[in-house]
Amino acid sequence: MSGTQVQENKTVTLGSLWRDKKTRGMILQIFAVIGILIFIGIIISNTVENLDRLGVKVGFDFLSEPANYDINQTLISYDSSDSHFRAALVGLLNTLLVAGCGIVVATIFGFTAGVLRLSNNFVLNRLMQVYVEVTRNIPVLLQILLWHGIIINSLPVPKKAEALVEGVFMTNRGVFLPQPIPQEGFGWVWIALLVGIVFAVFFKRYANKVQMQTGKLLPAIWIGATAIIGLPVLTFLALGSPLEVSYPALKGFNFKGGFVVKPEFMALWFALSIYTGAFIAEIVRAGIQSVSHGQTEAAHALGIRPNFTMRLVVIPQALRVIIPPLISQYLNLTKNSSLAIAIGYMDLVATIGGISLNQTGRALESMGIVLGVYLFISIVISALMNVYNKRVALVSR
Repeated sequence: MSGTQVQENKTVTLGSLWRDKKTRGMILQIFAVIGILIFIGIIISNTVENLDRLGVKVGFDFLSEPANYDINQTLISYDSSDSHFRAALVGLLNTLLVAGCGIVVATIFGFTAGVLRLSNNFVLNRLMQVYVEVTRNIPVLLQILLWHGIIINSLPVPKKAEALVEGVFMTNRGVFLPQPIPQEGFGWVWIALLVGIVFAVFFKRYANKVQMQTGKLLPAIWIGATAIIGLPVLTFLALGSPLEVSYPALKGFNFKGGFVVKPEFMALWFALSIYTGAFIAEIVRAGIQSVSHGQTEAAHALGIRPNFTMRLVVIPQALRVIIPPLISQYLNLTKNSSLAIAIGYMDLVATIGGISLNQTGRALESMGIVLGVYLFISIVISALMNVYNKRVALVSR
């Protein structure tokens, strides 16, 4: 092959790549990413240079210095002599806790309200409409402050609190509950729980396979729940109940022992769940209405009961419409948790982005950590939900 022919083949190959829509899009995206990275690099370089000229120290060495402040809620051991890094870790765990609990409760509220919005019962329908319209149009920060004020001012002080049940006290300093303390051998209970979960997952898949092949509906939910609950309970009893319980007791002006759910956490949790649940309710309602009414009529014609029609026919088809906007609401709830500083809940923003920043003066580094962590959390939530979205998406041939 001559040199001219080789040159023509190369030209044709490059030209064909550029004419291909998918390849051209990838090339443009690569150049766009390179341009953005160069732009960010220039900004960082100029910032560091200007700070160095002003004599401002830049670096993350402050993370190893003592934090010298207390945190009112900790999921891991912490005291004021620990480092700023440890304080940031405590704040991160508090953020993940309220975000995770909020997502679960908001989903339950949203799906329940969304289904009831389509109910033929006039009272339930209107009540859900009022809930959705009122909640969505009040700023979430005001709702957080409202719930915090209700909890602080309506619940009794510890000395006047009475037990709801043995070891459970509701006060304006939090809800005090008995704390289980695992003893030697309790690890087998966790293993039994894991085995129960694995069994429930595989049995659910088996039940779906049987249903697709024969139409027979196995009680997968009940059998799975029995395995998840029953197997750990049986293991626990067989090991001689390797668990002790610490009960809260009033000592002085507050309760000691057990564990406490702080009012700041409860207010933030309730407000974010109720607020986000109102948006999820409208998403669910829209998803259900997107399913052709003929699907419901066909299910009824086959003698399928209304509750099974909703669970097995309507909801699976509606999920492909519900999931994409639902991801945005989960992300919004996680980011709205940064408003916790308004009521003194020590999350990531309040620790590393608040007190640590003020003590060290490292604004650039502290806010960079906060932004990076929230970006990472958002990407993880989005990625997990997109994986689930692909599983429920309508597959075309």
